[in-house]
Order: sequence, then C-alpha cells, then structure tokens
Amino acid sequence: MAEWRVPRWLKRSGGLLLVLLAGLWLADRLFPLPLPGDDLARVVLAEDGTPLWRFADANGVWRYPVRLDEVSPYYLEALLTYEDRWFYQHPGINPLAVARAAWQNLSGGRVLSGGSTLSMQVARLLDPHPRTLAGKLRQVWRTAQLEWHLSKDEILRLYLDRAPFGGTLQGVAAASWTYLGKPPAQLTRAEAALLAVLPQAPSRLRPDRHPRRAQAARDKVLQRLRQFAVWPAQTVDEALQEPVLLAPREQPQLAPLLARRLNRPGSPPLIRSTLDAALQRRLEDFLLGWRARLPERTSAALLVVEHESMAVRAYLGSVDLGDRTRFGHVDMVAAQRSPGSTLKPFLYGMALDAGLIHSESLLQDVPRRYGDYRPGNFASGFNGPVAASAALSASLNLPAVQLLEAYGPKRFAGELRNVGVPLALPALAEPNLALILGGAGSRLDELVSGYSAFARGGEVARLRFQPDDPLLQRRLLSPGAAWIVRRILAGQARPDRDPRSELVQRPGLAWKTGTSYGFRDAWAIGVGPRYLIGVWIGRPDGTPVPGQFGLASTAPLLLQVHDILVNRDAQRGLAPPGDTQPASVGVAAICWPLGQPLVKSDPNCRRQRFAWTLDGTTPPTLAAGDQPLGLGLLQTVWLNPAGRRVDADCPGARAQPVALWPAPLEPWLARRERRAARLPAIDPSCPPKLPDAAPGLSIVGVREGDQLRRPANSGEALQLRLGALGGGGRRWWFLDGEPLGESQGEETLTPTLSRPGHHQLSVLDESGQTARVEFSLLD
Repeated sequence: MAEWRVPRWLKRSGGLLLVLLAGLWLADRLFPLPLPGDDLARVVLAEDGTPLWRFADANGVWRYPVRLDEVSPYYLEALLTYEDRWFYQHPGINPLAVARAAWQNLSGGRVLSGGSTLSMQVARLLDPHPRTLAGKLRQVWRTAQLEWHLSKDEILRLYLDRAPFGGTLQGVAAASWTYLGKPPAQLTRAEAALLAVLPQAPSRLRPDRHPRRAQAARDKVLQRLRQFAVWPAQTVDEALQEPVLLAPREQPQLAPLLARRLNRPGSPPLIRSTLDAALQRRLEDFLLGWRARLPERTSAALLVVEHESMAVRAYLGSVDLGDRTRFGHVDMVAAQRSPGSTLKPFLYGMALDAGLIHSESLLQDVPRRYGDYRPGNFASGFNGPVAASAALSASLNLPAVQLLEAYGPKRFAGELRNVGVPLALPALAEPNLALILGGAGSRLDELVSGYSAFARGGEVARLRFQPDDPLLQRRLLSPGAAWIVRRILAGQARPDRDPRSELVQRPGLAWKTGTSYGFRDAWAIGVGPRYLIGVWIGRPDGTPVPGQFGLASTAPLLLQVHDILVNRDAQRGLAPPGDTQPASVGVAAICWPLGQPLVKSDPNCRRQRFAWTLDGTTPPTLAAGDQPLGLGLLQTVWLNPAGRRVDADCPGARAQPVALWPAPLEPWLARRERRAARLPAIDPSCPPKLPDAAPGLSIVGVREGDQLRRPANSGEALQLRLGALGGGGRRWWFLDGEPLGESQGEETLTPTLSRPGHHQLSVLDESGQTARVEFSLLD
C-alpha cells in the first residue's frame, strides 16, 4: 500500500499560516490595543443616579459610563438598526456593507455612505487616525484587535461610553442627562432615535443649536426602523409627530464640595453618593437666597442626614462655590471650629447615665472661679438656682461648668472621642473645664454624627456619604438618657408642662444652638422626626462677626430647613415616625433644695417640681467642687421645747433636720429661704458649741435699685468706690457677668462706669458666698 504524503503546497500553506498567525501575535504584542484606562474623568452621582458634579479629563471631556442594562432597549434597537444591523454576526468588518458603500460612492461620484461597523467606529474612537488609506488599514487592524480581545457586549459598551455627542459630551448617558434631563434608561422611542443619530455629525446635528437638522436626522432613523419592521408602523408614526423637546442645558453642578471630598485617588469613574438630588438643588437655591441676610465675607454650611440610615441627603459646604469674597471654595462642613455650646447636650446625657442628676436637679448659676478660669454666661448676669433642664434649654454656662467639673473633662472628652466625635486641642493641652463652652475644635459633620445619639436611642452612628459605606455605630448614652435630653431640647423640659409653653418650637424638632468665643462661629443642630440638620455660619478665615450668634443667626435657618423637610415628607405621604418613651424613663415629684422625693407638706420641701428620672433614681442635689465643706444642704439642729436652737447636751433638746439652699445661691433667694430665716434663733441660755458659718457677704458702695447719674455738666465716666462686708479671703468682682477686678480684706475697688442702662454687680469670696445688687446708670 502506497504511503500518503502531504502535498507540498499544503505544507507551504500551513507554514505561511503559522507565520501569519505568529506575525499577528507579535504585532498584537508590539502594538497593543489602546483600551481606555483611568483618564481621571469622574461623575459624582446622587442616590438615584442623577449627575451632581463632573470632573473632566485632560481634554475637558466628561462622560458618564453605563452598562447595557442601564440603557433603554429602544436606544439599542435604534442604534443597531441604523448603524450596524449585523453587529452580533460579523467579525468586526462587514464585507457586504463595505461593498455596498463602495458601489454607492463610485456610482454617485461622491461619498454617499460609509461601511464602518460599530466595531470600526469604536476602533477609531480609541485610536484616532487620518482618513487616508494608511489610516483605514490602521482602523481595520484595531478593529481586528477589538474582536480578538473583547466580547460584542464589551465593544458595544465602549461605544455607549465614548461616542461623541457634541462639545465636551461623550457617551449616551452624558448626552441623555445634558440634552433631555433624564437617565438613558427612560428614553422614549423618539428620544432614542435622536441620540442614535447624533454621533454621525455631533457638531452639525446638535439639537440645542440646530433643532431642525436634528429632527430631520431623527426622522430618518425612525423611517429606517419602520422599513425593517423593528418597530410597528403606527408606533413610528406617533414618534414622528413628537417634537424635539430639550431640557434646559445645565452642566452637573450640585454639591461641589462633597464631590471634591469623594473624588479620592483610585475612585471609579462613577462616584455614587447618598444625596437626594432634588433636595440638594432646593437647599442650594434656598441658601443662595439666604446669602443677602449674611454679613459680608460670611459663609454658611448646611448638612441634612436621614438618621435611620445615617445617609447624607444634602451637603452644602459653603454658600456659593464661586464667591471668593466669602471663601466659597472652603468646605466648612469639614473645617475645625469652636463648637460653642453644642457639646452641652452630650454632657447632660452622660451626667444622667452617671447618676449625677435628674432632669430637675438643682444647679447653680452663680459667679465662680476655677484658678485663673472665670466663666460667664453668654448673656450678662446670673440666675442663681436653676434646674438642669432649664439650664440646658437656656444654654447657661455656669451650670454646665459645674456639671463638667463633677463628671470630669478628661472622661467627657474620651467618651466623645470613642464614638467618633473627637475634640481638637492645642499641642500638649489636656481637656479642661473650658471644653463645655467651646474651648476645643470640632467639625460640623462630626457634631451632626454625635447628635444621632438623640435620634438612635443613645448610639452614635457615622455619616454615610456613599451607598456602600457600612453603618457603624457605638453607644454613647442609654436610650433613656438620650430620650430625656431630646425631650428637653424639643421644648418639654418638664413632664408637667405643655411643650408649647416653651421657646419657639417645631413639631418633633429638638435643637440646640451654640456661639463660639468672640462671635466667630454660630451653630444650630436639630434632631427631627426623620432628619438630623446641622447649620454653621461664620467667616472661614476666623474673623469675629460681632452680633452673630446661634439663636439669631443659625436658628432661623435651621427652622426653615426643618419646615422644608416636613412639608416635603408630607407631600410624599410619609408620616413622622413615633417617639416611644423608653421603659427606663419615669416621672417623679422632687423637692428643692435636696433634689429628693418629699411630700409637699414636709417643711424641707421648699419647692416641688416634677422631673424625668432614669431607672427610678433621684440623685441628690449636686455640690459644687470649688465650694468649701461644712455648707451641707441637710443640717441637723437641736431645738429646745421653745423651738430655739441649742446645744445637743441641753435639757430637752431634740434633733430637727433642716434643708438649706447652697450658700452661693443666697443672693438670689427670697429672704424667707435664706439661712438666717431657715435656721431657728439661738437660745442664749444654752447656745450651740459650734460656731455659725462665716458672716454673710454684702456689697458696700451701691445699693439694690440705685439710679446713678454722672456728675452734672461732665462728660466723664462715673467712678464707683466698692467694698464688701462679711465673708472672708480674696474677693472677685463681676459687672454684668464680666470680670471687674479683685480685692482682699478691706480693700476697695474703684471702677469707672460709662455705659448707661441697667447693670448687675456681683462679688464672690473664697468661701463660696456671693452677693449681688442691681442698679441703673441714667444717661
């Protein structure tokens, strides 16, 4: 049997084929397909996919990448029917289309049609080349590489993302949002046909500049779809009647400072956020309208967070990005500023959990000194005895300092840091009592995150800026303490009062304002039924703005934003969630000055109040740490049968407990409540062996209710000569809450007074006693 041999021509053909394949493989390695990499073009999206802000690439082009399932099937049908009906069948080059185009062009004597497939168009987009024979060969080579390396769907997606649509627009999604104001998934048939034809001549057919040309080209696509029976004839006729209607052309320009914050190295082309585009746009317009009410060079920041999910729904880092006079490029949501009094709710909640206070605990709003630190109230003057709830509602400083001293500033700062609300201090500085009045740095986003404790049962959750951000939270307060503080901030400071009788309120809104030292920062933070709202107003460069403070500057803005949110939810049919009282919260009748439950008929019950309590506990009145011992509130005295005070060893002596107010509160008490009136008279026949407390402190030089005048025909200031009787040691003087000077023993103080009006003068001695008079200087 003869041996079969491979013909020589077949061997040669196989060898040539192998050489050809090897050459193609080598060419593919030497001249790789220029697939697009990270060209830095980014689009920041709202939660619903609406473009908020775009970062163009080096050529100024912005694009919005999409998947095939994010594009209307009408657009895909129109595109493939008009551009490349055999896209999924041919190997990248359609010989029939090339032959047809060549015949039409030759017979017509001019270019009438082209034979480029979608794959060839993508090859040209990735590797632009001149319209020459060499350029055409280069295009064919790139097309072959595309078909080797990518699937048909991957090639089609490159076209969807890179097709030119006029100007700096690339991709069907960017065109759909820019021209039509909608995502490409919502295109109608007529709109799909329009966008399918625009890349043919993007400059000549731009619908915003040449609507008639664009409509004629669109109609040509629709006729093609009817010709090939892709769409029913009646449907095409209806689409032909639809005019080319464009949305007002606007570049994505919402939330620029959040976009900058999210555009980190390595970010994907589409940066998805949790923002609500409609709400962001409304609040940006609202804040621009508010700008006229702000002083010159003053900016504002606004943050809205849905506290159930902690998703940030609106982020306004400045009034206007382009306003250089107001430092619009500075993101004040993330800036370190003095928080003023906005930290006080955290302290009251922690003190409730620590068993230091209940809602009506007696605190002292009196002049006090801690070494070189002499805090005062924002408004001049002092109130004397105040309840914890009233002190928080009125944002009094001295009671908060008293409370922080008892709780511990290091403990307070450490617990806030642990839940993601760090307080910035100068280098090597340690937390001190000034923290609670704004003596540290904080950020609006961190404060709003901290206030989530009052909406989430005591747990502080971090803000979520992107849908993939996890919900991270840590406990700061018990559910009961968080509920009580929220109820106080919402206006129902006492359970026995109608919340409508308190300060200006909105339904379900708990809020707190703050002002930093020198009027540099004004704050307002609110906890609503569904949202947390944070507002900051001030100058980004830290310049003081006299007269700007939280209640006057930021509270009106906060309340209006809350109204917008409530009305918006009502229009959407969203009912406010309930606010269930935790089982750990109760109500108790307590008495001042002891802060304990007593029957009203008990003589030691000087004032009865109803308090929110936690876990059924009623802590006693908190003592001030800087006040001397021996001034206890409940003293035991010995009385003889005549009711006079005697020594315990005297015949017939019986013990009698007497509740006394803290000594520093004496000047603010009615005379019948002062120690001299509360303690029975001493029987001289058998007096107590222990001496009474130091003699009472009183002011000499001006009397209660005096009306003073300057010397006649003199423009000079009035000079006072002040002294003090009683008390002991060094004395510190205050005029309208501001430090005036110091004196020792019988020394006098000679201040000058030039401002007419009502004034309050107070003095504090080393034993903790205070005295106060109010007078007027007539003009």
